[in-house]
Amino acid sequence: MKVDILTQSGAGRRVRPSELQIAAQRMLRALKLPRAELSILLCTDTEIHALNKNFRHKNKPTDVLAFANREGEDGHLAGDHLGDVVISVETAARQAKEHGVLLKTEAITLLAHGLLHLCGWDHRTDEEDSLMRAETDRLVLHAIRGDRKRP
Repeated sequence: MKVDILTQSGAGRRVRPSELQIAAQRMLRALKLPRAELSILLCTDTEIHALNKNFRHKNKPTDVLAFANREGEDGHLAGDHLGDVVISVETAARQAKEHGVLLKTEAITLLAHGLLHLCGWDHRTDEEDSLMRAETDRLVLHAIRGDRKRP
């Protein structure tokens, strides 16, 4: 599996790219996607705002965006590359404070959420939302604990 991480505007100083890379690899193993490829961009609110406006037509920043390569007419050409997950480190930091968790934990949670979108998950209905939240929690736990067995 291959996980590439790019940081913009110093976002990598607040969240360690190497920790997110390990978390992503653990999540891909948990999803049984050992050959998958993934790109992650850590950015600011300004940068994610521009992406959200251009691609989703929403004129505001958001916490995470997912750009799936396997969707659409040419999705079959993507091969093992799932797509790109974009995380606003600024929004993640605010949410971490609100949720009473470490920034690293919030970033891993956003990564799990984005990764699930790349795999076709969504949360348009209450049922989908409940299932996606449970799977997000499972991936976060796997990312943090790694391959250790539960007590």
